[in-house]
Amino acid sequence: MTSQTISADAAGTWKLGDLPVHRIGFGAMRLTGSAAFHLGTPSDRERSIAVLRKAVELGVNHIDTAAFYFSSLRSANEIINSALAPYADDLVIATKVGPFRDYSGEWGTWARPDQLRGHVEENLRQLGRDHLDMVYLRRSQQRWDSIAEHFGALAELREAGLIRHLGISGVEPRHLVEAQAIAPVVSVQNRYGLHEFDPDTDELLRICGEQGIAFVPFFAIAGKGAERGPSGDEMDEVDAIARAQGATPAQVRLAWTLQQGPHVLAIPGTGNPDHLVENVAAGALRLTAEEMARLDALHRQAE
Repeated sequence: MTSQTISADAAGTWKLGDLPVHRIGFGAMRLTGSAAFHLGTPSDRERSIAVLRKAVELGVNHIDTAAFYFSSLRSANEIINSALAPYADDLVIATKVGPFRDYSGEWGTWARPDQLRGHVEENLRQLGRDHLDMVYLRRSQQRWDSIAEHFGALAELREAGLIRHLGISGVEPRHLVEAQAIAPVVSVQNRYGLHEFDPDTDELLRICGEQGIAFVPFFAIAGKGAERGPSGDEMDEVDAIARAQGATPAQVRLAWTLQQGPHVLAIPGTGNPDHLVENVAAGALRLTAEEMARLDALHRQAE
């Protein structure tokens, strides 16, 4: 498919609370280097800035980031600030709190509820904002059976005007119910993709659609290898459909994800300007019912 003239509005729009965004957004993690976080080679700063500006030029108005997205030389939030401030009125920047990394890049303990204000304020400082459009509580799956106390702390910051909208990440359906008893939840962000089947996440996808809540998957392109990318048998069916569509396998994965429902928002990340153009163009790709059925079967086999 021709990518050069396709903008993000081809994917349609959805609202994060009262904030309309195009359904193809941008994930900022890879702005910092060749691999996630402090691994791999640090990025070229000017190239990362150019990628962000190109994304906005292509109509992307939903950027997903975090203060803990940094490598040995680069901070995703600092790059966003340098590239895009002063921010356009329609640009929505979502961030997440919960995990903690020290300045050497090592992961520390997850935040206590009383530490979340500091995490929010650090994102505000790095991004140069007086409030955050969207903040996800990223749940520690090993440590937090309940998210009530942590989510309640973020709800207080929302009441104080530091946060506009709240979301939850890395959760099960019961956590959505728990959070909604405290404050409105406008988005759920879980790992999800063609390559990955989890009954709880598929159930959350359905519930979010019924309730008008955005569902924002991460690693939608990556395949079973996550940061390492897709490999093995999972690629054969995708490759065949990509050839039939005149598209790339990554575009097929994104199109399948977006066709799970109008409430699904994709946030593919890249530090490569060519890949950015391809990712945005995937919003215009429409898979046939037969192709969707073949890919749905592949998804169910990934359990």
